[in-house]
Amino acid sequence: MITLSLLLSGCAGWLPSSGPSVSEVRDAAESPRLSGIQLVDLNDSVARRLLAQRKQELFSEKLGVGKPAAWIIGTGDVVEVSIWEAPPGTLFSSSALETKSGPASSRVTPFPEQMVDSDGLITIPFAGKIRAGGRTPQQVEAEVAERLRGLANQPQVLVRVLRNTHATVTVVGEVATSARMPLTPGGERLLDALAASGGVRQPVNKMTIQVTRGDSVQSMPLEMVIRDPRQNITLQPGDVVTALHQPSSFTLLGATGKNEEINFEAQGISLAQALARGGGLQDTRANAQGVFVFRLESADALDWPSKPAQTTPDGKVPVIYRADLKDPATFFVAQSFPVNNKDVLYVANAPSVELQKFLNIIMTLAYPVINVIPLTR
Repeated sequence: MITLSLLLSGCAGWLPSSGPSVSEVRDAAESPRLSGIQLVDLNDSVARRLLAQRKQELFSEKLGVGKPAAWIIGTGDVVEVSIWEAPPGTLFSSSALETKSGPASSRVTPFPEQMVDSDGLITIPFAGKIRAGGRTPQQVEAEVAERLRGLANQPQVLVRVLRNTHATVTVVGEVATSARMPLTPGGERLLDALAASGGVRQPVNKMTIQVTRGDSVQSMPLEMVIRDPRQNITLQPGDVVTALHQPSSFTLLGATGKNEEINFEAQGISLAQALARGGGLQDTRANAQGVFVFRLESADALDWPSKPAQTTPDGKVPVIYRADLKDPATFFVAQSFPVNNKDVLYVANAPSVELQKFLNIIMTLAYPVINVIPLTR
């Protein structure tokens, strides 16, 4: 009996197991050797606080739904200038430039297309150097007409942008073809840019879209952009759209349907979904009071039970979240508790399983001995 008691008291140390028991996890968090590991019971308050920190920043809130930007001519744009004169027009009527018949009472002279130079200037005969860069076509038209007033007869001016090299959006990343897409006054949107580059190369639910505008960088799952039209924002000149394929995953271990690394969507999943994807808890092995999530959290994520909280070299706090699925309320909490990339989910064995292992070993050792002992009458 003494030997049996000693074996039972120490069986947890030498019996085969896929991981620690509930008591061993608790003892590890309280051990001076492993000080700094925070053991946090999963409840509604904890789940709400973590979920609030993960609130998705929407494109519509951070970048604005927007409207097409005022059409501004930029350096490198190619423009065409046409000038009409009322009869009897004399300034351009005898010009070597090709003239075309306009309305019966006027004549139009289209000038050769020209590129806006590095100083933002174009040249118009008799008007000289005109600043076009940084101005709208209407502003350039007004200045040309003013310069020609008194030289041409009631001049009317039209400025057209033939090739836009200034107001563009760059699309890179996991797309069929990286592209530099010119914008038009109609106002292209985010999904227009992805379509112009041939679409994304990975499943939509595994893609994250990042928009860089000036010093602001915002990201959202592509699936949310498609589902919510407000997030399909109007693009602005200079925006950079990056399609990112960053597969997230968690590792599932212990008394579950399968032990493996499992990928999940860019928009994230809950603890309840994660356990379901792993086949759930095994009825014959699992301790429903021993569901753990091992994670490195930011130092300000929660009010830590053990203070001061120890951090890793990169400023993270090692945390073990403990969920008691014997409590029905925990199932509601598990539906909102977010699973992070690289989380480790572990389900401990029930105490009866450890006892069964011990008894199996005893019987394996004792059965041959019983067989060789002669039966006595």
